[in-house]
Amino acid sequence: MSLRVDKTSLERACKEIIETILFCLPNAYKGTVYSIGSPPDMVATRVTSGIIDRERTTISWGLPERSDYNPPGKPWLQYRDEPGRPLEAMAWCVEKQKSWTAEDPDSDTRSVRVQLGGGYEDSHHMEPVLVRKQDLYLDGEPVLEYPRNYDGEVIWQDTDYMVVAVIKIHFRLGTIKMDSPETRLIKKLSRTLGTELLSYQLREESLKAMRELAQDKVNSCNIISDSLRNTISKSGLIFSLIKHEMGFLRDQWEEIIRERCNIKDAKEDYIEELDRALDSTAGVDDRLRSELKEAHKKFLEFSLTPEKAENWIRAKIESKWNTILTGNNGSNELSEKVRRSLDGLRNTLYVGKDSALIKSYDKMPEKLKQEWVDLIYRMPDRFDQVFLDKVIDMLGNPALKLPHQNKSRKSLIHLRALAKIMGELEENTNVAIRQVLNGGSTNHFLRQSK
Repeated sequence: MSLRVDKTSLERACKEIIETILFCLPNAYKGTVYSIGSPPDMVATRVTSGIIDRERTTISWGLPERSDYNPPGKPWLQYRDEPGRPLEAMAWCVEKQKSWTAEDPDSDTRSVRVQLGGGYEDSHHMEPVLVRKQDLYLDGEPVLEYPRNYDGEVIWQDTDYMVVAVIKIHFRLGTIKMDSPETRLIKKLSRTLGTELLSYQLREESLKAMRELAQDKVNSCNIISDSLRNTISKSGLIFSLIKHEMGFLRDQWEEIIRERCNIKDAKEDYIEELDRALDSTAGVDDRLRSELKEAHKKFLEFSLTPEKAENWIRAKIESKWNTILTGNNGSNELSEKVRRSLDGLRNTLYVGKDSALIKSYDKMPEKLKQEWVDLIYRMPDRFDQVFLDKVIDMLGNPALKLPHQNKSRKSLIHLRALAKIMGELEENTNVAIRQVLNGGSTNHFLRQSK
């Protein structure tokens, strides 16, 4: 796959994500994760499949006896859209980097069985696992040969992401809809899987750097500095992954408050209103329209603290709307509509911190609620192990009752361990540099520090 992850870690991460989804969604009964290889072949390979029993207590694991996607997998040229062969949902997810939901199997235009005129099919949802290229290739994106679709168009060249895996979840017939709570949950968990796989790659690269340093006598301070500082720079990515996981925790908390307090308005609703307002406004510069559309979309992908989210709205969204509204396009009716939507969007940012709403939620001890809110909305600007330890400790409290707290706790524990490795690696680097400057060998020290 595009990520350099060992087979055992990959299978474990895939099983955990399937297990989380099947136990959380009562209408889901089967899950599969496929890895997507590096361009240009982009081989899609089934990693593992799990089926939950009727009592919903046990998951059976394994691969079907026959499948085109069983190892060694199926290359892009064999599953892309082409005339004369059935369309596959896999091709859609990989090429478009978008999800595919089969609500009604009989009318599913990408069901191979339906197109071939036979066989049983069910309702299912497929979600691509996206990882940013700059996170995947921290040293700079290598020269990659991206594949082409049947029409000769190069795919992935103008996107910031790569598809590293695809999650497929089967549901009881007729129980799944596009953009339903189930599909939104799977999308969020797909980001968690991407984060976890990235962390495994970071760990492998870090340990590899340490092993290589221990094996070879380093002859110059510059060689050590260049080879190891490169790896240490990735500690910034670890902090980004921690921030992402904290955002996921805030999302879970705010969803609980919305549900328990029967709050209907969500940031997705106000972004949709702004999109409609933009679509209905004539005379907007094409570039400005495109940038504002992208800003709307990006905002929904982030899970920032309320203060940072408000700054983001002001800088990336409101400023562009001000340009539109102060021009010839800005009617009073449009201005009022946009202002209401922006005000509503800002209000959604503080749902999880609203003291009245928090007080009305009675499923958690008051002291725990206050400590939890104070913690998750106080995101430090740099790695803080004391802060991270507190979050992990609180996630171990069953009274918290977050829907995915065990999954988040595992991810943060893993990231904490990676941060520790990076700290040790930096310490080793500094000692090695000093030894080289003093004319000594680094091997003796590194053997002791292993």
